[in-house]
Amino acid sequence: MDLDGRRLDPSLSPVFTAQYDAEQWLGEHWRELAGSGAAAATLLHDGTQATPTIELRVP
Repeated sequence: MDLDGRRLDPSLSPVFTAQYDAEQWLGEHWRELAGSGAAAATLLHDGTQATPTIELRVP
């Protein structure tokens, strides 16, 4: 999501078969996502939110 709460292009992130892999990818790429205008990330499982929304703030 961007700062206004709009959903960004889902092609910014790949699809994963395991939550661990998705969390690891997000941990490695969150700065790039934040630099692209993302303010928050949500991990989904079959379209349903699987984790709390994660804020992407550069320290």
